[in-house]
Amino acid sequence: MSEWETVIGLEIHAQLATCSKIFSGSATAYGAPPNTQADLVDLGYPGVLPVLNGQAVRMAVKLGLAIGARIAELSVLARKNYFYPDLPKGYQISQYELPIVSQGSLEIVLEDGQRKRIGITRAHLEEDAGKSLHEGLPGMTGIDLNRAGTPLVEIVSEPDLRSAKEAVAYMKKMHTLVRYLEISDGNMQEGSFRCDANVSVRRAGAQKFGTRAEIKNLNSFRFVERAINFEVARQIELLESGRPVVQETRLYDPDKGETRPMRSKEEANDYRYFPDPDLLPLKVDAALIESVRATLPELPDQKAARFCSEYGLSPYDAGVLTASRELADYYEEVVRAAPADPKLAANWVMGELAAALNKEGIEVSAGRLPAARLAELLKRIADGTISGKIAKEVFELMWSQSTDADAVIESKGLRQITDSAAILRAIEDVMAKNPSQLAEYRAGKDKLFGFFVGQVMKATGGKANPAQLNELLRNKLCG
Repeated sequence: MSEWETVIGLEIHAQLATCSKIFSGSATAYGAPPNTQADLVDLGYPGVLPVLNGQAVRMAVKLGLAIGARIAELSVLARKNYFYPDLPKGYQISQYELPIVSQGSLEIVLEDGQRKRIGITRAHLEEDAGKSLHEGLPGMTGIDLNRAGTPLVEIVSEPDLRSAKEAVAYMKKMHTLVRYLEISDGNMQEGSFRCDANVSVRRAGAQKFGTRAEIKNLNSFRFVERAINFEVARQIELLESGRPVVQETRLYDPDKGETRPMRSKEEANDYRYFPDPDLLPLKVDAALIESVRATLPELPDQKAARFCSEYGLSPYDAGVLTASRELADYYEEVVRAAPADPKLAANWVMGELAAALNKEGIEVSAGRLPAARLAELLKRIADGTISGKIAKEVFELMWSQSTDADAVIESKGLRQITDSAAILRAIEDVMAKNPSQLAEYRAGKDKLFGFFVGQVMKATGGKANPAQLNELLRNKLCG
């Protein structure tokens, strides 16, 4: 057992999938030329007034319902005051003492299969800042305010996470959830889903938390794990050498694989929070909550449990298939079209299909291989037209040529041989060509059975029906 215990809390920032910003009518589309999606409200011009985006409120409520949280009837939008070049107003509109969502939780699965419930302190609405640009601007900093005012929900966990792997499992689960709910696209490359990690260590068994460091703007699961592991090792080294851990904000350098100081860690009073005088308190009534509840989809854990009971899948397989709503929907389309063997369908979706998608770096939603086509391939395995081995060859051609199974089978002459007479002729020919191996087998060397199977398969171009071949061959060899 380690002498030290790690304590981690994550602050996840998910960009809400609204078409306009949280307090203005500016667009939120990604990739627009710099400073083309910021109006006078976003730019902080004097005299302009913010107007709260009602869709952002509904999305925050939707998240709260999904994590079993308390939805505040009355919450307050506050000004968080600080100066930064890409924050034109000199403050960020966020929530502080009275957030819209609080006291929720999310269950994760640990490496050993155990389940752990992670508390969620709060989830509050806020606006994003702009972006400072340095590339291609030697000696200068450019400011792009397209992101300024983009709606975010910040999801703050309790300090319940005890390792980098637990933190990643929690972040992945939350990433899956916001995409299921369709409140965020979760695109980490575009900054739609990122987190700050609060990390500290303490002696094993100690009740008091250690001094924490906050690692800012981690935008990949791999970086989260590496940054936390480095920070844990750094803090333990400091403490074991008799030096204190300083409370500070740090950045992770992925090229060097280390965290480095950014600034001293601010306390809440440093931001001088106060209710925004331009925005009334936010009231959420029971009717709004119930109307949002009616839009909730089947959530990942519910779907995984149903896959186990309805399709006979293992918890692991169900977990893999439901990690993405698109993949889960695709799998069910395959099963509906080819219902004979849900486990076979799961194996192909998680195996050949997932490998092909990963190789090309695309999502199943790209429609490269429609579910109906994969279902037809599985039907040809089930009805004996092709063997499972040949099916892999057919799949590769279906994928590369965007065609269907029957067309590949016919054009390549891959139809399985099920004619017993034809298989017997191949068996007799192989036996005649291998008299010494035949004698050894009949003398008791049973392992040579595999040799004869292989030779017959070779002779038939891999097309002999395996079950028929095994039965006919065993009878013939024993004769």
